[in-house]
Amino acid sequence: MKKQLCILSACTLLFAGYSCTEPKNEAQADLTQYVDPYIGSGGHGHVFVGANVPYGMVQLGPSSIPQEWDWTSGYHISDSTVIGFPHMHLSGTGIGDLHDITLMPVTGEVTYARGRESDPTSGLWSYSDRSKEVVKPGYYATHLLRYGVDVELTATKRVGFHKYTFPQTDNAAVVFDLQNGGCWDSPTKAYIAKTDDKTIEGYRYSTGWANDQRVFFVAEFSQPITSLDVIVDGADAIADKGEGKVVYARANVDAKEPVYVKVALSPTSIENAKMNMQAELPGWDFEGTVVSADQAWEKALAKIEMESACEKTKKIFYTSLYHTMVAPSEFCDVNGDYYGADNQMHKGEGFVNYTTMSCWDTYRSAHPLMTLIHPEMMKDMMQAFVTIYKQQGKLPVWHLMGCETNCMVGNPGVIIVADGLMKGYIENEEEAFEALKNSVMLDDRGQDIRKKYGFIPYNLMKESVANDMEYAIADGSVALAAKKLGKTEDYDYFFNRSRSYQNYFDRETGFMRGRGTRGEFHEPFNPFASTHRDDDYCEGNAWQYTFLTPHDFEGLVACFGSKESLVKKMDELFVAEAKLDGTNASPDISGLIGQYAHGNEPSHHIIYFYTLASEPAKAADKVRQVFETMYSDQPDGLSGNEDVGAMSSWYVLSSLGFYQLNPADGRYVFGSPNIDKAVLNVRDGKFTIIAHNNSKENKYIQSIKLNGQPYNKAWIEFEDIAKGGTLEYEMGATPACWY
Repeated sequence: MKKQLCILSACTLLFAGYSCTEPKNEAQADLTQYVDPYIGSGGHGHVFVGANVPYGMVQLGPSSIPQEWDWTSGYHISDSTVIGFPHMHLSGTGIGDLHDITLMPVTGEVTYARGRESDPTSGLWSYSDRSKEVVKPGYYATHLLRYGVDVELTATKRVGFHKYTFPQTDNAAVVFDLQNGGCWDSPTKAYIAKTDDKTIEGYRYSTGWANDQRVFFVAEFSQPITSLDVIVDGADAIADKGEGKVVYARANVDAKEPVYVKVALSPTSIENAKMNMQAELPGWDFEGTVVSADQAWEKALAKIEMESACEKTKKIFYTSLYHTMVAPSEFCDVNGDYYGADNQMHKGEGFVNYTTMSCWDTYRSAHPLMTLIHPEMMKDMMQAFVTIYKQQGKLPVWHLMGCETNCMVGNPGVIIVADGLMKGYIENEEEAFEALKNSVMLDDRGQDIRKKYGFIPYNLMKESVANDMEYAIADGSVALAAKKLGKTEDYDYFFNRSRSYQNYFDRETGFMRGRGTRGEFHEPFNPFASTHRDDDYCEGNAWQYTFLTPHDFEGLVACFGSKESLVKKMDELFVAEAKLDGTNASPDISGLIGQYAHGNEPSHHIIYFYTLASEPAKAADKVRQVFETMYSDQPDGLSGNEDVGAMSSWYVLSSLGFYQLNPADGRYVFGSPNIDKAVLNVRDGKFTIIAHNNSKENKYIQSIKLNGQPYNKAWIEFEDIAKGGTLEYEMGATPACWY
């Protein structure tokens, strides 16, 4: 999730779940019609709202006056202020970054600043007329009340396309705002210049959460710019060009007809931005570009063709699938040139580079989903990860714009690469294993302490339990990779180290607790307590972290002494009082069912432990409860940050009836499907899932068939899905165990 707050929101999520009362529409509709980008734009969802295409570098949409933590994506359903239309956004994170290269159509004289809502004439901002706002995959439109301008936006991967319809005026302009960024972002250097009567070029360097961001751009107008006024560091306007720290430019235009502006981005140079423009959007067909963006989303969403008797389920499902494909974002030019983790510009090296790698969130379900339905992306994705290792000396933790933020705990990029290696998506396995092993053997971020003591003592490092337990998951993934490659010594070492979490288990209380250098448990202890970023856990408390061993179910059973004792503790988790003790409890601990926190990723696997413990009916009960109470088709339809597809990928996988509990072993553990039928386009063809007699009451799997034969395992292997075939669930109202 993330992690640090711009301003801590005091907003409490008032969450209403959904129930299906709407009948199925038998007519087959385009899949994009089921996507509602407003889902997750309220509450703590933090989703991007605007125009983009799958995994594109450009996310073009509005940005509001920054207020609280829930505004980090630039859009919140409760706030209709607009300070401009940036070309880059983050979706679902707690990060106030990006919002680069902002355009704002204006009329009359304005002040070059964001402005404040208390003064309607200040800065550039305007209210958006929400009654005229339209948002759908690849398209955004609104009306700016202050200026009377109709705004329409669409995009390709690297080009944002604007259409502005001004009122009749002699003082219309498009302002280029190179100061504005996210609420943590500050410009360090910016440049803008008019190169001919229709073209502007420039760049913006900034520091923020990513400490060395560089974005280059070229903008083409559909009509001549009557004049360009450049304002540098607050000085009076100068003509044609300027370079400084804070740069604005007012491109004055003729308002007699709609003004179209195309803005191409590049991570490497202005020249490459021009190349990207020529390759992706050489013409001026705005409506055709909208259609192309819709078609790109249609093709992407068709990776899973889902059927359900419930229209709301289809809406939530396809919006969730849409959310999983906003990022990671392509971070290279059309020829492959990219800005590297070594802060150098690199020529194309034969792969597509990516950024926006929220690994702590996405290793749990977003990447396991991606490995199923996007096999064509996996080679490049894995190469991007390994290349980052080569350039910065370790696999990514949370990578943004070529910069390592080191955000969150553990070694999550290690887990993603190990999963890719296990699934056959890496050609040079020895090189990848080197990256895995060297990344987990470093001495940074508490790993030296862990080597010395065998665990991380609370009196030597904050969030000690969280850090160690996440490192243990990464070690478990390296052990699996070592075993596959026949590296017995490495397997033994990393498997043993993956059980370091057992040092924290207190048999007396039944919780994972901080432990000091002398072996003493941290006192005082309250499993309901949370102090954000200042206790033994990270965005959680002892209740959630006691079960953070997705890589080692048997090891957790050993802590409790038996499966029965573990199940009893899990039962207590779901019925414990839904409270957090402490004046600065983590806002990420949300979506509570008892102390199970669905609004944050460390809880997401816990339900599936029931299946491994031979209690699949309890797993089904809890999966269905989460469907009904933690996801809806309303703006507050997510119980926590979307986190670059993490929250939505849980829904997609779980709706199919399974979830990859161990994030690197390729076993998708069964729960309770939320669909009638789904056809997945996988590596070797199509994989069809059918849930016979599925309904609200018939939530329990009675039996399973794989390719027509009885199937009696608690999970299905990645390879059995990837090679195509048919999986059939027989559903019923009576709890059953088929394995």
